[in-house]
Amino acid sequence: MLIVLDSGPLGLLSNPTTSAEPRGIRAWALRVLDEGGTLVVPEIADYEVRRELIRAGKQNGIRRLDELAEGLVYEPLRTSHFRQAAALWAETRNRGAPTAHDAALDGDVLLAAQALGLLPRDADTVVVTTNPKHLSIFVRAQRWNDL
Repeated sequence: MLIVLDSGPLGLLSNPTTSAEPRGIRAWALRVLDEGGTLVVPEIADYEVRRELIRAGKQNGIRRLDELAEGLVYEPLRTSHFRQAAALWAETRNRGAPTAHDAALDGDVLLAAQALGLLPRDADTVVVTTNPKHLSIFVRAQRWNDL
């Protein structure tokens, strides 16, 4: 199973604190890996987490994010992802169900496009997120603790 990490779960995994939620998601991630699953860090999620860590000057979080990007499967953005995201963006607006403001880059459609690009490699792909509502329009999406 391929598990694509949205920015919420990725941020929790890179959080160096020992509070309950980061501890819980780290234990969950280790279980997934022990059971043969694959955790994917999409470049758009890395960007969303990294920009806030840089803004806040959280060097330990940046270091942990770098370690995750090196230790897990890192999915870079490609031209095909942007093209698929543009199609998803237009489709949702034409249906009257946009996932972000018209002027926004809309990271959700980019993340969905990255996940959809993985489907030919593994039909059992799920995006793990803290808000499955927007992403489930495009791909299978669940909260990490519901998987």
